[in-house]
Amino acid sequence: MTLLARLASDVQLMFRRPPRQQYGAICYRVKKKSGDVEVLLMTSRDTGRWVIPKGWPMTGKCAHEVAAQEALEEAGVRGAVETDTLGAYSYSKVLRDGVQVVCKVQVYALEVTDMAKNFKEKGERTIEWVSFDEAAGRVREPELRHLFLAFKKKITDRLSVKPIPATKQIPAE
Repeated sequence: MTLLARLASDVQLMFRRPPRQQYGAICYRVKKKSGDVEVLLMTSRDTGRWVIPKGWPMTGKCAHEVAAQEALEEAGVRGAVETDTLGAYSYSKVLRDGVQVVCKVQVYALEVTDMAKNFKEKGERTIEWVSFDEAAGRVREPELRHLFLAFKKKITDRLSVKPIPATKQIPAE
């Protein structure tokens, strides 16, 4: 390796930033009549690409609480958020000053129980309820696509488990 190539490599490493942490939610609902599960997608405000609600850490809030807060502010949905992460994905974000950074988003499942009529970013995004497969086809990030498909399997398995009815004990003879 030439000295110039080595210096160029060292300079690149000096300016490389660690990924910025964000928290997001895969918001879902189970349709009462059919039992089908739908997930929420929304457009980003800057590029219009399909994304999930996500945001920066908040002082005094746990990661899953931030995910739930972002879902309310960005999409107007409330519900029960799980405390265990579904996984994470990375994407490139261009900040207001034009600097591009890599963000790592830790994702939590949020079962939607209520939709607010008014919320912070109402009218700034398009919001749609779609199937898992449709969501996986619309998002650009391969890792997020994988999270949708993995969660589809998890939720399908969870919903297909029927409780075993209690039976009377028959005394042994």
